[in-house]
Amino acid sequence: MPSTAALDATFQALADPTRRAILARLAQGEASVMELAEPFDMSQPAISKHLKVLEKAGLISRGRDAQRRPCKLEARPLAEATGWLVDYRKFWAAQFDRLDDLLGELKAIEAASGKT
Repeated sequence: MPSTAALDATFQALADPTRRAILARLAQGEASVMELAEPFDMSQPAISKHLKVLEKAGLISRGRDAQRRPCKLEARPLAEATGWLVDYRKFWAAQFDRLDDLLGELKAIEAASGKT
């Protein structure tokens, strides 16, 4: 089970659409900061701030390839967040199943009483 701090960092990083777009790009493979900055209308320092948030959350890592520092997606925090969310999905699925059962009972009562 991931720590509260790790989940907080992951969800905080995912809260921003620019950072989600960066992660989507990195899901296709490594990219340099310049390559990641290309589709956005913002400065390289602004992109670097987004990358620092992603790196702090453990969602990306930066390597060293000569003069290039490629960024790489690190999927473990996403898997941990998904696991956390799955528990709540199970809870809501059980709640909806109970609601379905109740609606079925109400329909059966209505049908039995001749009110259709």
